[in-house]
Amino acid sequence: MAALVLHDFHQTVGASFTEVNGQEAVAHYDDWRAEYAALREGAGILDLSFRGRLCLLGADRQRFLNGQVTNNVKDLQTGGGCYAALVSAKGKLQSDLNIYRLENELLLDFEPGYVEIVTQRLEKYVIAEDVQIIDVAPRYGLLSVQGPKSAEILEKHPKSAMEILKIASPFLGEIYVANRPRLRGPGFDLFVPTAAMTEMAAQLVSRSGRLCGWRAFETARIEAGIPRFGVDMDETNLAPEALDASAISYSKGCYIGQEVIARVRTYGQVAKSLRRLKLEGQEPPPKGAKLFLGDKEVGYITSAVQSPASDSVMSLGYIRREADKPGAELLAETSTGKLPAKIVEPA
Repeated sequence: MAALVLHDFHQTVGASFTEVNGQEAVAHYDDWRAEYAALREGAGILDLSFRGRLCLLGADRQRFLNGQVTNNVKDLQTGGGCYAALVSAKGKLQSDLNIYRLENELLLDFEPGYVEIVTQRLEKYVIAEDVQIIDVAPRYGLLSVQGPKSAEILEKHPKSAMEILKIASPFLGEIYVANRPRLRGPGFDLFVPTAAMTEMAAQLVSRSGRLCGWRAFETARIEAGIPRFGVDMDETNLAPEALDASAISYSKGCYIGQEVIARVRTYGQVAKSLRRLKLEGQEPPPKGAKLFLGDKEVGYITSAVQSPASDSVMSLGYIRREADKPGAELLAETSTGKLPAKIVEPA
């Protein structure tokens, strides 16, 4: 398991650790519920350095990447960004990506454990283009500040979602701050030189941010209805089944998998869609638990968590088209029997 650069820093403040796709992550510190509250009500600081980070260099980088992903990259200006996905020629997901255009490169941020897969997928289609793909995770860490007060603990930040700002510090080096809400509220990602990670984390804490771990973040993420690649969507899913419409451009032109995705839109809806559900009871059902409309199986759960905010179970799951209506009353299979489950819109 690859250790975090800030392992010793986290350990000194009481962190317990966990593994996410073969990468070390902080599970929690002293009180995960207080961390959860910071993410919802204050400014929670997350060390997301276990995530994958690649940079694309070369004169053809922007044109090349535009032909690989679902969203419009060719029109991004320096400091702009978008959320997109890599898909196969059959339109099946291979990774989701946060993409930022920097002055001389394109920065890709994605789920941990997928660096080799994403690199190989991109390299497969580099023929004669001037494109180089570099793993920059060893050089730059990733701290994320999420919550309604996140902007208050940053000295500078971009105003619009998916914008990225370079801040040159004489002491910390070049830091890139991206406006990246990860929990449907305000939020920012800081790409920080490895040597400056400890100092940056300490500064954020000193400005009234609270260090938060994976348990608190995952609880808030599932409550918010935000899917995670490898958990709520994977290589078996068509992009439109799981991704928000803002991640797919239908006017940008050709890219790998574009024909399949365009055909889905032209000739009808997908057979199933990822939805947010609220379940009665206190026991989160396991991944893969079946969902029923009456006696008919109509879907399955991908992730679920006991929600402190609603005192119920919140989950994500795929619902077949015939049962996919806001407010639909379903039944979820659990170890104690079937429990009522309602499709609800994200909060």
